[in-house]
Amino acid sequence: MIKFMRLKTLELNGFKSFSQKTILEFNNSIVCIVGPNGSGKSNVVEAIRYVLGEQSMKSMRGKTGSDLIFKGSKNLPKGTKATVTIYFDNIDKVFKLTNDGGETTNLNYDTISISRQVFPDGLNKYVLNGTEVRLKDIHNLLASVNIGSSGHHIISQGEADRILNANMKERRAMVEDALGLKIYQYKIKESERKLERTNENMKEVTLMRRENAPHLNFLRKQVEKFEKGKVMQEELGTLYLEYLKKESFYLDMEKKNLLTERNKISSELQSIAGKISDVEEGNSAKGNKKIEELKIVEQALNENRAAKSEIERKLGRIEGMLEIKENKVKLAGKCPLCGNELKQMEIEQIEKRQNEEKELQELRNSQVGLLSEIKKIEGEEKKLSEKIQVLKKEINEEMEALRDLEKEKFKFKVRHQELFSALELVAIKEGNLENRRYAFENEIKEGTALIGQDILSYKDFSAEGAPTGGKVLIDGTEQVELKKKIERLKIKLEDAGLGSGAEVMKEFKEVSEKDQFLSKEMEDLTKSIESLVILINDLKEKIDIEFKEGIKKINVEFDAFFKLMFGGGTASLSIITETKKKRLGKSDEEAELSEEFEEEETPEQGIEINVSLPQKKVKELHAFSGGERSLTSIALLFAMSQVNPPPFLVLDETDAALDEANSRKYGDMLEKLSKHSELIVVTHNRETMSRAGVLYGVTIGENGASKLLSVKFEEATQIAK
Repeated sequence: MIKFMRLKTLELNGFKSFSQKTILEFNNSIVCIVGPNGSGKSNVVEAIRYVLGEQSMKSMRGKTGSDLIFKGSKNLPKGTKATVTIYFDNIDKVFKLTNDGGETTNLNYDTISISRQVFPDGLNKYVLNGTEVRLKDIHNLLASVNIGSSGHHIISQGEADRILNANMKERRAMVEDALGLKIYQYKIKESERKLERTNENMKEVTLMRRENAPHLNFLRKQVEKFEKGKVMQEELGTLYLEYLKKESFYLDMEKKNLLTERNKISSELQSIAGKISDVEEGNSAKGNKKIEELKIVEQALNENRAAKSEIERKLGRIEGMLEIKENKVKLAGKCPLCGNELKQMEIEQIEKRQNEEKELQELRNSQVGLLSEIKKIEGEEKKLSEKIQVLKKEINEEMEALRDLEKEKFKFKVRHQELFSALELVAIKEGNLENRRYAFENEIKEGTALIGQDILSYKDFSAEGAPTGGKVLIDGTEQVELKKKIERLKIKLEDAGLGSGAEVMKEFKEVSEKDQFLSKEMEDLTKSIESLVILINDLKEKIDIEFKEGIKKINVEFDAFFKLMFGGGTASLSIITETKKKRLGKSDEEAELSEEFEEEETPEQGIEINVSLPQKKVKELHAFSGGERSLTSIALLFAMSQVNPPPFLVLDETDAALDEANSRKYGDMLEKLSKHSELIVVTHNRETMSRAGVLYGVTIGENGASKLLSVKFEEATQIAK
């Protein structure tokens, strides 16, 4: 028995005939359970088989899981579920659990409890120390302490010769289980399942990588094309920078030059316009002033002449009147000489003469006045005539000067027109410059789309990089050639289709990373396959070695127990190999329907039992009597338990066919086995009962359910009856 590992307690609740919670404590190495037939004592054995993961309902005398639940009685209702819990001592932490990843850990519990529940719908639930687990975990856990799933350590009623009736392959499994090799079988099966899954994963990964390859190759070519395009893009970027630097500098300088030129022309144009205006306004006003003055003088002269004419007319009239008056005065003087004809007439004549003389004097005075006025007018006329001559001379001189100014004005107007034309030319240049700047901005946009924001670094260019004189010969051969190169590279880039380059690179990276991941997966899977194959082979080799060694040890014990039971004879196990044919490449159904198929011969190892009874020639097991088969089976079972003692053995009436002498031998063997394993024995045999440290009696209570009693030896013999 494994040190510090033993079965402590079994707890039944609603299981089969046990309606109430029933607890069996195993405080002794041999515990016997007794009771009349039909009391339910074998249900204790089946409860142990059940809680340890038995899946065959037939081995527990049922058809479905619900058959394990208490059916009810007249006094007790039907159970809603059946629960069995088994407790093991784990002071030395020998229980181990292996996860799906193959990692094994010791369970850090002083007591291990395994519980299994079944519900009316047949659903099962496994609980390990309060945590729900899988059946696989239970088998794995029990295998770590040499409690296999073959059930060789649990012999139910009527199954004493089960190992004898098994085929060679089933016997091998029982022996392997007894030798504690089941844990390796679990590991092999788990490793084979992993190997199968790994191979499937390898197929899937290989298929995925194969499916991924064409797209990856296509993307790789696209990336190569894109990378070539990137080289062209870099070259284009260099050309663009050189071109844009010069173009930008040219546009800025040309703008400044045109602005300077415009300001210069505008300034000169403004100056010329001012001069023309001055000439037109100043000289015109000066000439007009002289002419106006001439007109005034001429008008004054004309007025003088008119006044003179009027005075001369008056003078002529006065002179005429003077002549008449003088004639009258002369006639008046001659009258007295005529004889003084009439005095009165003389007086009147004298008065008349006096009046005439007076009028004549007045006329003479008027004549003098007029002559004086004419003289004055003639003096003024002379002055005016002289002034007119002066003015005409001045006007002639002014006109001559004006003609000179007109010539200068003409020159100014010609220059004005030249400047205006130059200004229009500047405007045209500015328009062309604006168009060029617009084209430049479009070039930047196109360049940015093709190359990216890096080309905007042309703005960092300073006048220090400009050619001598601060002017860029944008129309020069070098710049024109740059533009041609740029256009050629743009066409190549457009043909390369770099517009979706970033998406292609991103997709290539993703697909490439996927391929690398799949490649790494294949590498890891290959290593896993190799490791699993090595592990499986190592485990098989280990099983083969330990199995053969175990067979040798079992044969020693088997022969000894056989001789003890039969008083002689021989008994041994031998390993035999049979070759079986297996159809390849098709399922069994496909192979049956197909007339042609391939076969593979696979060797299978099994166990053959060789016995020879003392003083008998019978060697074939099928010719043994029931008692002989039972004793042979018990000898083999005890031999296996002696070589690799299980934590406990459960024996359900395996001594039923034994006589008194063989019962004593059976009891001796129990005591020998109890040194290494706990024994739970269901029996009617007094000899067997006498070897027990604890006796439990099972009876049917008045309520129709099984009842457990702890009894003394004498009471047990009575209950067993």
